[in-house]
Amino acid sequence: MRTKGGGPAGASRSRDGAQEGVNDEREPQFVPEKPRRSLDEVILPDAVRQRVELALDLVEHHTLLYDIWNLRSIDPYRRGTALNLYGPSGTGKSLCAEALAHRLGRPVINVDYAQIESKYVGETPKNIVRCFEVAREHGAVLVFDEADSILGSRLSRVSQSADHAVNVSRAVMLRQLDRFDGLVVFTTNFPRNYDAAFVRRILAHVRFELPDPETLHRLWQRLLPEALPRETGLDQGALAQESAGLAGGDLVNVITGAAAAAARRGGESGVVTAADLVAEIKNARRARAEVGRAPDPGMPADYTVRRLDSREVPPELRAPAVVEAEGAESPDAVTAEGAEPPDTAAPPAPAGSAGEAEA
Repeated sequence: MRTKGGGPAGASRSRDGAQEGVNDEREPQFVPEKPRRSLDEVILPDAVRQRVELALDLVEHHTLLYDIWNLRSIDPYRRGTALNLYGPSGTGKSLCAEALAHRLGRPVINVDYAQIESKYVGETPKNIVRCFEVAREHGAVLVFDEADSILGSRLSRVSQSADHAVNVSRAVMLRQLDRFDGLVVFTTNFPRNYDAAFVRRILAHVRFELPDPETLHRLWQRLLPEALPRETGLDQGALAQESAGLAGGDLVNVITGAAAAAARRGGESGVVTAADLVAEIKNARRARAEVGRAPDPGMPADYTVRRLDSREVPPELRAPAVVEAEGAESPDAVTAEGAEPPDTAAPPAPAGSAGEAEA
């Protein structure tokens, strides 16, 4: 009898598996990797670096703190250490998480939401357990990027099976954190989305901030490769002043864009100039202002989009009738191009219809 799918037996098993709904997805591979960056390579403001070093002390001196100095008497259930690195995008959170593993001399396992989330019932909790098992087996540091997707609030009103599955996954993550005796690092741009139970289990929260002028200067010194052709006398201090408000990740994009412009020119003029860098800095700043939206601290964690008031829209982008109406004695007489006066207009849509759809 032939097997391995090349004959009747293999084909039969394949058909049976399809009919029985066997999970045909490949199991996620949580692969320990050697950290490539050291903590010395991470350029951070002094205040942030001090908090990172303190968080590292909690890991390196765990035995002293809990066993010899008996902090276990007031914190008896903590076995490992969980850290949370949060703050604006591009400020070095993921890079720092890798560097922490490098300092500890351990491999790192990077986990994202797509790796553990599964469409099959019960598979997501299994994937969570699996990534902790692999980390325990290899003595690796677990890093969860975009952790707000994994540590989000549990649902108090369970109305369908998907809601129940979310709560089960959160409960499994909580148990694994309690049982894991290694280091787990979470990174996020949206810390307000965390469930309170996870916040309590995380031993140290480190806020990453946009670089100050001195840090920007050091970033420019570090990020410009020696092999990159550039005009002589490039003033990195002036570049630091020009790029105020940008993050290290933005500077990487700035340098890459300027290098591409130099490559396009080619020849003797194919060097990165201050003009190239300033142009890309302006593009990066414009993108931060116009593309995407950072969460407003005053808004609920699950609502970060709002409709603009008409007065916030530049005149050149508004309908002509709206602009004309601003100078009229009765600004409510015309509210949009082609709209009827209030007394004849159609009644407003009930709250929660159009507004919510647009949001």
